[in-house]
Amino acid sequence: MRELDGSDAGGQYLRSALALAALRGEPVRIENVRGDRPNPGLAHQHLATLETASAICDADVSGADLGSETVTFEPEPGRIEGGSYRADIGTAGSISLLFDAILPLATRLEAPLSVTATGGTDVAWSPPMDYLRYVTLPLLERYGLRASLDLARRGFYPVGGGRATLELEPSTLEPIELGRRGDPEGVRVYSTEAAALADAEVARRQAEGALERLRGTGLETLERVETTAQSACPGSAIVLRLEHETGLAGFSALGEKGKLAERVGKEAANDLLGILEGGASVDRHMADQLLVPLALAGGRVRIPAVTDHVEAGVELLAEFGYEIGLEGAEEGAPTVVSERPTGD
Repeated sequence: MRELDGSDAGGQYLRSALALAALRGEPVRIENVRGDRPNPGLAHQHLATLETASAICDADVSGADLGSETVTFEPEPGRIEGGSYRADIGTAGSISLLFDAILPLATRLEAPLSVTATGGTDVAWSPPMDYLRYVTLPLLERYGLRASLDLARRGFYPVGGGRATLELEPSTLEPIELGRRGDPEGVRVYSTEAAALADAEVARRQAEGALERLRGTGLETLERVETTAQSACPGSAIVLRLEHETGLAGFSALGEKGKLAERVGKEAANDLLGILEGGASVDRHMADQLLVPLALAGGRVRIPAVTDHVEAGVELLAEFGYEIGLEGAEEGAPTVVSERPTGD
């Protein structure tokens, strides 16, 4: 059994470890789960991810309890059969992060896989659901991922209650070549409000705030979508998708009580401007999410910065024997480089 230590990492380390163990059919024991968080151990979202991965991979699991800081996960070796599964996070825990752990399994599927999850769709400390739908999946589809997402209901913090379904088909990933960012081509704007905020025109004002901040950059507005959604509680979100010659990058912000809708849009736009000023080909969220696909497929990705998540992810992949590392970090131009595993 592979022994892993999450003392210096958060939930992303756990999700990636489960995905890698499932892909390789290797048992793992993870100690000090989310050890660098103020409230270590499994929270609702992490427990739901563990239980869902266990069901998909027919794995034996111990430590599947809220607050557990030690987990063992022993998947059945071989290919993953597919099928239909349900996951109930039970809180406003992030559905998008649960799906993040499931996406790499497409490369080992024997048949289509469907996961319907309830929880939070647009919540703090995770990419909003429109980021997954309009940035993550379209980017990975360029390299061979066959996936779709159906968003049935929004779930904002603190109630949650959102519902979404991820559909995966057996996929073969091609090398991910994002070592440079091409010329910017334009931006797409996806702004969402709960129905309770429609009278205040929150979705429109978020979009206006973002586009006002981007005025003068020369970026063409390729698409602008404003949505009013049914939800169990008020909330709002905005996602900006920057399209450039070689790929996509995404930027998001969430509405908060007392925060002007225009300011929410400007926050997302400010993050986009930061990418334009540098040379990264992806945003900071994608830098984390691409690590496992990059290890599986090989390639190069220019990232904005070497965050704690990136450091922990690279170290984890090395633990599993993948040849992946960082170049140019000292010069302020970090690039993650991975060799495609022999035989994959």
